[in-house]
Amino acid sequence: MAELSIKQSEARSMDEFPRTLSSSSGPLSSELQCSICLDVFTDPVSTPCGHNFCKSCLNQCWDKSQTYKCPLCKETFRRRPNLKINTALREVVLHLKEKSGQSKSEVLCDICDNIKMKALKMCLVCQSSYCQTHLEPHQRVPKLKKHKLIDPVENLEVYICQKHEKPLELFCRDDQTCVCLLCAVTDHKTHNTVSIEEESKERKSQLMKMQTDVKQMILDRMKRIQDLKHSAKHRDETSEKEKAESIEFFTDLIRSIERCQSELLEMMEQKQKAAEKQTEEHIKELEQEITELMRRDTELEQLSHTEDHLQLLQIYPSLSRPVRTSSWTEISISDTHESVGTLRKALTQLQETIEEKLSKTELKRIQRYAVDVTLDPDTAHPLLILSDDGKQVTCGDTELELKDNTKRFDYCYNVLAKEGFSSGRFYFEVQVKGKTEWDLGVARESINRKGMITAAPENGYWTVFLRDGNHYQAYESSPVSLSLRVKPQVVGVFVDYEDGLVSFYDVESRSHIYSFTGQSFTEKLFPYFSPSDNEGENAASLIISHVR
Repeated sequence: MAELSIKQSEARSMDEFPRTLSSSSGPLSSELQCSICLDVFTDPVSTPCGHNFCKSCLNQCWDKSQTYKCPLCKETFRRRPNLKINTALREVVLHLKEKSGQSKSEVLCDICDNIKMKALKMCLVCQSSYCQTHLEPHQRVPKLKKHKLIDPVENLEVYICQKHEKPLELFCRDDQTCVCLLCAVTDHKTHNTVSIEEESKERKSQLMKMQTDVKQMILDRMKRIQDLKHSAKHRDETSEKEKAESIEFFTDLIRSIERCQSELLEMMEQKQKAAEKQTEEHIKELEQEITELMRRDTELEQLSHTEDHLQLLQIYPSLSRPVRTSSWTEISISDTHESVGTLRKALTQLQETIEEKLSKTELKRIQRYAVDVTLDPDTAHPLLILSDDGKQVTCGDTELELKDNTKRFDYCYNVLAKEGFSSGRFYFEVQVKGKTEWDLGVARESINRKGMITAAPENGYWTVFLRDGNHYQAYESSPVSLSLRVKPQVVGVFVDYEDGLVSFYDVESRSHIYSFTGQSFTEKLFPYFSPSDNEGENAASLIISHVR
């Protein structure tokens, strides 16, 4: 608590300094003012007796006198004291000037007696500042013309060696510090020293390069911002377009369902009417048969009681013949089965229609992001043969004599595309017709390309592959077997960078093959191809197709 009180007291005192400076009756007025010029100290120096004066004021007093005494207490010194700026006092004065708004941005001439003029130059040898009038000897006298002149500064001691009181004219590269000529032949005798101008020129060159690099970094980031904004704008426009297309699609789908439903109901109604009509005809026919049977029953009843044997024998042949009847039970069952079969067929057709519309819409949507892809020969394994247009790759029998580089695959028969993508969505198609083995997908830029490779997501690969003619797999951490209805002839690869999605499609059958979801991409992704070796029936090329 005591320490806090002291600090608070000091803080209040510092806040009160500006008001003290502005008041001649303040307690610190005499402590911070030169007794010669009666102004606030400029470059304060201390005499051996402990009094403080402006450096220029005290030098002027002693320059005009044969003796060296303190202007305040009159103590005489046998030799002219070596005056050094009281840096602590100067910092206090500068701080208070800034707080009070009295800080002066200009340096005054040390030689002017009465009204001090603004300094034009400062001499590092004389360690004084000169106005235009008092600078004239340094421009005329040969000896003075050799002195080092600089623009006026308030902290001249920064340019002076504090040990030898000589101008700092050299730079020691070993110690990375500025030194004077005496330092160079004593403490830094064996060191690599150059002129300050030379070192400054080299540093400026480095700074210019750094500035160029910084500007380029700024431009790169500005371009990245523009790309992101463009991507966001494009994504918004695409999203709106997809919404409109989705509404149109589902509107058409609903109309198709309603039309199919209407046709089905109409067909069922017609079937129902036909069945009702047929039933009525059957009933009428059965009623007629009943009438005929009842008549026959009456005749049979009468004959069974007759005593006229001759009549019985004459009529019997006609009554013994069976009455014609219809198989009405079979007709009823047949109609029921036919109605159920018709309904099932109609529902199957409706389902196929919906699936076909969905497939067409999905493929149409992703094909909008088609990009032009070409193979990069600098990444191709030496056994791979690339076409001149960079659109086809197959495996040869003899390794080509190619210069090895960090980008080239040296063990696996792989090749990447020249084009890499670090945002947005992109899609490309590859013809795999006639091949029994292949790998397709995308890979990140920093993948390992040397030696045996496991093409899994944790290693930077997102791929599907074919082996032995009909064994399809997705290369997850644990490979996933894929059951495909038909053998793909053209495979489409779609990537949504921001959503972390990589999907594969059979283009001709318009069916989905596999998707890697929930991935996190942080660097460029490059299309990835492997035609595998050319053994057996696998000699066909992988061909980058034009997206229709």
